[in-house]
Amino acid sequence: MTQYSYVIKPRASRKIVEFYKNVARKYKHTYSYDDFMSNVRVAVFSMYGIEKTLLRRTPTISRWKDYHMAHSGKWYYAYTIDDDTINIVDACHAQNMK
Repeated sequence: MTQYSYVIKPRASRKIVEFYKNVARKYKHTYSYDDFMSNVRVAVFSMYGIEKTLLRRTPTISRWKDYHMAHSGKWYYAYTIDDDTINIVDACHAQNMK
């Protein structure tokens, strides 16, 4: 099995953080900072399963047509593979998949 290196591009991490910032804004009385950090951590750590436990899929949204796609829980990731490096270029929460 190939040992991959992972590069998470700023756009992908920004999408995750922004999504959960919006959740925190909407549910400011019930969504804590710990909830925020836990959700971000789970979404980011799941990226490291790409090409290991997360299966490669054909992208379902047109802006990702030149990438591979993987799905974990409620997050979808667009990525490329260059030799032994996986570049995660974008992330999208399931409710925003169009």
